[in-house]
Amino acid sequence: MKICFVTHKVKKGDGQGRVNYEVITEAIKQGHDVTIISSELAEELGVHPQITWIKIGSKKIPTMLLKYQWFALMSAIWIWTNRRGIDLVVVNGFITYSNSDINCVHFVHSAWIKSKYHPFREQKNARSFYQLVYSGLNSFLERHALKRTRQIVAVSEQVKQELMQDARVQDHRISVVSNGVDLNEFYPRSVNRADFNLADDRTYALFAGDLKSKRKNLDSVLLALAKVEHVDLVVLGYTEKSPYPKLAEQLGISHRIHFFGYRRDVAEIMSLADIFIFPSRYEPFSLVILEAMASGLPVITSNRCGAVELLSNQSAVIIEDPDDTFALIQALRELCSNRERLELMARKAREDALGNSWEHMSGKYLQLFHQASNIKFKTGN
Repeated sequence: MKICFVTHKVKKGDGQGRVNYEVITEAIKQGHDVTIISSELAEELGVHPQITWIKIGSKKIPTMLLKYQWFALMSAIWIWTNRRGIDLVVVNGFITYSNSDINCVHFVHSAWIKSKYHPFREQKNARSFYQLVYSGLNSFLERHALKRTRQIVAVSEQVKQELMQDARVQDHRISVVSNGVDLNEFYPRSVNRADFNLADDRTYALFAGDLKSKRKNLDSVLLALAKVEHVDLVVLGYTEKSPYPKLAEQLGISHRIHFFGYRRDVAEIMSLADIFIFPSRYEPFSLVILEAMASGLPVITSNRCGAVELLSNQSAVIIEDPDDTFALIQALRELCSNRERLELMARKAREDALGNSWEHMSGKYLQLFHQASNIKFKTGN
């Protein structure tokens, strides 16, 4: 097959970009020719003989809203011009004005704009108004993109339900393929905490995510940590323009909160921790939860994360309300006071992750691609 993927990024350091990276890697392993329309591409894929890269740059265009509109237009023009040479067009949500054969949905703007946690409902200012316009336009365009595709793939059952309820997509059009994890990159290992200026005799929780967005819910984690004195927190993510270092100071816990910034050695840092805590207020899936599980970390999360579908009560504590600080406090205290239970949960977390390798996930995508191609060949359109 000749498959065209349309996505902004194809690289390991990006959630959606990583999924596309793994699916494309599997496609070329199976001998398919791949065209990638993107702004960024992992170097090793860019030089592969089976891959043609159509780069769409937008560095000089202000705001993500306008950048994405430019990308949508230019990618559509390329597809319209070259459609006869392509067997399948695979896209991600609203990303192009062209029709597609398969639309892989990682985020549902039609659901997010209705959430009580949307920035515009929490604060009325220029930034939140921009977010409202951004979400509103993408919600509108998303619904039209979903009408213009043959088949839809959701990254979780949560996303499937949102597509049905908020984007008005019929059940039979949606397949669910959960994200995967690199089991050779993320695994339990011994790490010297002293190399990271951390004490050996402390219990460490780990948080990783966008530190500017309240959606990830680091504020509730810090409020909980203020009441659980024997636990430190390692935080991964850019701290520039983040309110959380100041909040940690105001709570009097800055000496226990270790902001590591953005790191490429996430797999190694996972092994510094005893627990992964991520009670996000809205998360279609969350790759980082699966990476923590593969690293042998018990997880504390909320039922607003799509990845909870892969968790069990033997490997995780799932909070019903992400804003329930008391529940977070209780979960931390219970796990940290019982080392034997913590170790059992760590082993179970790794076991739960073993059935969700990238190879398993990408194989499911390629099966769907073959089915879609066969149907298209039989119907002739």
